[in-house]
Amino acid sequence: MKVFVLGTRGFPGVQGGVEKHCEELYPRLVRQAAEITVFTRTPYIPRRERRKRWEGIRFIHLWSPKTKSLEAITHTLIGVVIARYCSPDILHVHAVGPSICIPLAKVLGLKVVMTHHGPDYEREKWGRAAKAVLKLGEYLGTRFADRIIAISRGIAGSLEKRVRANERVFYIPNGVRIPEVLPAGETLRRLRLEPRGYVFTACRFVPEKGLHDLIRAYQKIKNPEFKLVIAGDADHENDYSRMIKQLARESSGVVLSGAISGMPLRELFSQAGLFVLASYYEGLPIALLEALSYGLPVLASDIPQNREIPLPEFRYFEPGNSEVLASKMVKLFEAGIDQAEEVRQKDYLTANHNWDILARETYQVYRSMVDQD
Repeated sequence: MKVFVLGTRGFPGVQGGVEKHCEELYPRLVRQAAEITVFTRTPYIPRRERRKRWEGIRFIHLWSPKTKSLEAITHTLIGVVIARYCSPDILHVHAVGPSICIPLAKVLGLKVVMTHHGPDYEREKWGRAAKAVLKLGEYLGTRFADRIIAISRGIAGSLEKRVRANERVFYIPNGVRIPEVLPAGETLRRLRLEPRGYVFTACRFVPEKGLHDLIRAYQKIKNPEFKLVIAGDADHENDYSRMIKQLARESSGVVLSGAISGMPLRELFSQAGLFVLASYYEGLPIALLEALSYGLPVLASDIPQNREIPLPEFRYFEPGNSEVLASKMVKLFEAGIDQAEEVRQKDYLTANHNWDILARETYQVYRSMVDQD
């Protein structure tokens, strides 16, 4: 079974939820005898890192403009045309923006799976015109795709109300692997951090992640006994990302690690004293799943997407309320996590967010399309 993939910037080690999703999913599909070809976007893959293959996956590194309004649609249009001449059994398109090209793929005779990672038009970074295009992408993708995968129950429920043929909609959430906890090492030394001596978050620098709330909450804490570490950066430098970096420079105790992946990121997860996700919007937050997989105590904004991960009530806070966020950070950092809660959260992840199981479910979606012939 030959599958071509569009809608991701690329992987491994590229910042982003869709990118992490694809990095975990597709090697497992290769092991189930799928032939996977992924189109990457060259601005995110330095020339020296452009591999032809990784974990059995073939990469086609395609040019795209690194401008947030044109990047996805330009890359996807080129990818659809190339896919047409390569005749894959399935074209798998991720996210609502690239899905605007799904009708073209159907006209060209391709079978298409769409993965809906969330209503991206709710993100604050988009202007009115861009939001209209993203809504159109969602409409066209869900109207014309042969199968639709939703990564959260909320997305699946919304689609089932709007998509006429509900049998085309499949709920297959994001997953996580239970990792080995790493000891303190070079990354902590470089950033001058103590084990269990910092509150941690990892995300892109976009308004809906609430980083401004997180830093301002930290500023309200008198003589904090912990540092605040933020892993990530902006895909496209803008006023918001510059503001976050300025706030960090003005705040003693705030540490920006930059966009990191692999062992350095695993080390920061492993040695954190508390993980905080201050988002206003998510699809299904992989970073929160990862924090739970490391056995960390967590604190998350009270939004529907975070509520899909069953946490004790005291681990949620009202989004945007920096006073409550500051108070809860102090309290939950000091409290840590007891063994019973840690066991419960890992059992939940194993039962509901196991990448091996989710890859098998995705393969069955593919199989149902191919077997129709």
